[in-house]
Amino acid sequence: MAGLWPLTSGGRIRSFQIVSQLSQLHSVSVITTCEPAAPGVAPPAAQRDTLRAALPACGSVVALPHAPARVGSPRFALALSRSWLSPLPVDLHRWRVPSLQREIERSLSDGAFDLCVADFLAAVPNLPARPGVPVILFEHNVEHLIWRRLARTLSPGRRAPAELEWRKLRRYEARACSGAALTVAVSEDDAAVLRSIAPGADVRPISTGVDVEYFSQNGPREISGRIAFVGSMDWYPNQDAALFLIEQIMPRVRAARPDATLAIVGRKPSARVRAAATRIGAEVTGTVDDVRPHIARAQVVVVPLRVGSGTRLKIFEALAMGKAVVSTAVGAEGLPIVPSEHYLRRDEPVAFADAVTSLLGDPARRRALGSAGRNLVAERYAWSQIALQFAALCDLARGRSGRI
Repeated sequence: MAGLWPLTSGGRIRSFQIVSQLSQLHSVSVITTCEPAAPGVAPPAAQRDTLRAALPACGSVVALPHAPARVGSPRFALALSRSWLSPLPVDLHRWRVPSLQREIERSLSDGAFDLCVADFLAAVPNLPARPGVPVILFEHNVEHLIWRRLARTLSPGRRAPAELEWRKLRRYEARACSGAALTVAVSEDDAAVLRSIAPGADVRPISTGVDVEYFSQNGPREISGRIAFVGSMDWYPNQDAALFLIEQIMPRVRAARPDATLAIVGRKPSARVRAAATRIGAEVTGTVDDVRPHIARAQVVVVPLRVGSGTRLKIFEALAMGKAVVSTAVGAEGLPIVPSEHYLRRDEPVAFADAVTSLLGDPARRRALGSAGRNLVAERYAWSQIALQFAALCDLARGRSGRI
């Protein structure tokens, strides 16, 4: 797994929940990465011990420290220049971890396992050339699609490198899907895209889930005019969404509702996001131990993504808490939710702002959307149900070719 701990992103939460459920049905071992020692970050050994305690049914849990270069950082520029001499796209080159490669090869060589799950495309470069067991590729996103959409948002001078990267990433992603015994996508939309670039691949979708007991409707009271955006701010699509929200949506909301306030909740916000938030008086929390109080206080939860792929757990979490949600089409992509029934879908900043403003002033509409969303996820998308879908695909993949 390419970075299971800490549980600070939707993909990590999805993986953790599925592993936790699977380990109660099968013998499961985990090899992953954790954050290196840094100010405000628990030592790797402590993170590993915490992860082991959180997965008591797993046979073993190995967590090795690694910090991939962040987009826009000097380390990322160096990784980009090195990737040009490699068949790997930069987004995968920065996730190559020699210690992880050695641990995976050692574990697979002893014949104790009959299946390997490569969690995220970024895990694939760390696999042995001949793993010896069938490999499931768990695609939480269509990775090349993220970069393709990113390129469209960039200035002409920055667009050309991004165009090259998404094409390089698409080629690698197609080879990985074709080489896997089975590829798991998180929506039928994603599965269709992956099948189109890898026509011979067996690609099967599973649903996104949510812990409906953890994300309940209990919590602090709502604050009048409160808006929340939740997501890991070290992921570029969330940074772009935060800036889009601050610079193009919130001024229009404030024009109609001067009392409206915004909370941006998520780890490692960039300096640019912090500066933009300061200009409008928005709260930027950084890492929080528990997102639920921040969701509970909001009258409206927003997902203004313009870049991305996969499915957003943040929407299911908000719906599980009975919250009214406004999202772009990209933000809600792949989720089995119906616009105007479970959430409001708006893409342009004026329409998005109008929808938020309307909901802030309409408690009955907020309750109707929140209730419909809560009923949907509680009845059909608990993690125990999703893990059974994944387990069935594991059974299907066993006995197939072990190449990747």
